[in-house]
Amino acid sequence: MAGRSASDADYDVAVVGAGIVGLAHAYAAARRGARVVVVERDLAANGASIRNFGFVTVSGQARGEFWGLARRTRDIWAEVAAAAGVAIEHRGLLLTLRRPESVALAEAFLATEMGEGCELLDAPALRRLHPRIAAQESLGALVSQHELRVESRTALPRLASWLAAAHGVDFRFGVAALAVEPPVISTSRGPIRARRAVVCPGDDFASLYPERLAPFALTRCRLSMLRLADPGFRLPGGVMSDLGLVRYAGYAALPEAEALRRRLEAEQLRHLQNGVHLIAVQSADGTLVVGDSHHYGEAPSPFAPAEAEALILDELRLATGLAPPPVVERWTGTYAVADGRTLLVDAPSEDVRLVLVTAGCGASIGFALAEAVVGALLDGGTEAAC
Repeated sequence: MAGRSASDADYDVAVVGAGIVGLAHAYAAARRGARVVVVERDLAANGASIRNFGFVTVSGQARGEFWGLARRTRDIWAEVAAAAGVAIEHRGLLLTLRRPESVALAEAFLATEMGEGCELLDAPALRRLHPRIAAQESLGALVSQHELRVESRTALPRLASWLAAAHGVDFRFGVAALAVEPPVISTSRGPIRARRAVVCPGDDFASLYPERLAPFALTRCRLSMLRLADPGFRLPGGVMSDLGLVRYAGYAALPEAEALRRRLEAEQLRHLQNGVHLIAVQSADGTLVVGDSHHYGEAPSPFAPAEAEALILDELRLATGLAPPPVVERWTGTYAVADGRTLLVDAPSEDVRLVLVTAGCGASIGFALAEAVVGALLDGGTEAAC
């Protein structure tokens, strides 16, 4: 990038938002040698980025560019986690299959380029290798080695501390950005001077650039999450089930998904109506983070239905044969969504980018997305909204 004159601004890049997408952009800019400041209205990251699984999902992400972003993000996570002292809690994915239609869809997935590094276990192999999570009805499992998992609620603060210590990133927590007009960022604590800015607002559509966001008809998704007591054994990796095959676009877009969708509508309609699919991951203390459900609206109620929690636990039992351990913690989260769109990158001006992940997978694609956005911003490129 071009050299910075001290008279231009105190910072090369200001990032608004300290969720995972904001931290990824701060890292991408700092890695390019930029002087970076992060402005976060909360006293710590407290939104969707710490209320999720911490599961960096590759297999199942939408085919093409999105899948590539997930693979690259997984690689950056591995590098950054090692440097920042963030523990990788476990790796890999085991997606249990209970229906012939699920097996057929898994076989179709393996025949694509996305199946590289994945394999299909039949029922005897699943019971031999993973007897603790092989339900009686299991016909096998799709296994991927691509994924990794971090503990979000501790990983994000550690990443921020590392960015400050190792890359000189300045953090302004408890400071709201009021207007972004480089070289001046107006905040609740006075102006900050920065030559360029990246705004990562999460599901706040009103504070900054509401006129730019309005055409995208953004809304919100509320999810329900649970932490369960240690079951007394270690999971082999993240665990999913048949329901995930019709939710994740990398599977669901394949022609073979239609037969499975019809069967699920006949057999598990309430699960589908509550947006339930299974992800179960494990923490260092043995507890399980399990979810989730999906309910949509411009202002989703903070009151999550008990039925959604019951259906999540039901799917855990059906998929693994495991009697769900006691619930030790429960919470909800919200994230931005948009019909037909998995991410949004807009250029309000030559020196500003507005970035939202609109599919609840910022941890899975954020680092690679940030590489592309920051590269174009620092090199003088201008992208249209995408």
